[in-house]
Amino acid sequence: MRAKQSQQNLRATMTSESQPPRIGRLYVVAVPIGHPDDLTVRAIRILRTVEIIASEDPNVTQQLLTHHQIHATVTSYGPSNLKEKIRVLLRRLQQGADVALVSDCGSPLIADPGHLLVAAAHVHRIPVVPVPGPSAVIAALTTAGLPCDSFYFLGHLPTSRARIARCLADALMREIPTIVFCTGTSVAHALRTLTIIAPRRHVVLARDLTRSNERILCGTARQVSQHLPSLVGQDMTLVVGKMPMMMRSKKSLV
Repeated sequence: MRAKQSQQNLRATMTSESQPPRIGRLYVVAVPIGHPDDLTVRAIRILRTVEIIASEDPNVTQQLLTHHQIHATVTSYGPSNLKEKIRVLLRRLQQGADVALVSDCGSPLIADPGHLLVAAAHVHRIPVVPVPGPSAVIAALTTAGLPCDSFYFLGHLPTSRARIARCLADALMREIPTIVFCTGTSVAHALRTLTIIAPRRHVVLARDLTRSNERILCGTARQVSQHLPSLVGQDMTLVVGKMPMMMRSKKSLV
């Protein structure tokens, strides 16, 4: 009887040793850009089951979790000490913990430092799982009334007037729409610049998308800027229309 038990214990030990330790998964989870109910069913399930939620802004994330009655451990990811935070999260993933990476709004990695953690996960052969959802870039583009076959995303508009002018000059020469994130100050400079150098170009300015006070303004830069005083201080998404066909024809003849 003792010999039989010893053989069973030996087989169990060998089986345990032959199985590699479980590695956690890094979930890249999109969260709402405004309305909290835009969180997908799958995202809710994952945020309820992961051991850690790495958040760009833990306070904002906690509000979203409370709205959906999700109880989870939230840790900050960025903007400072990124290398140390990545090391800590990688160690937890290697120990078998599942981690969800979220931004303060919308899809992670879009104009935020989340790509550093994802790149490190790939290097260490940790599975990265996308959980897609809301994006201010796509939401603004699809309400702009412009062709959506292709587009150029610029990220955040610079703060200096000279750099804003250079960015817009490049955007005006593209044959596809350009999308850029703006603050109240930078968008004012952008619209003034566009009014001077491209007075007829179609632009769209979207603010607080999906919220109750959502505003989507379409027209020329001058027309849109007339409504700007009521929008100052808000984060916005600006869409600059592509180069008109007539201008492209003239350019090709040069």
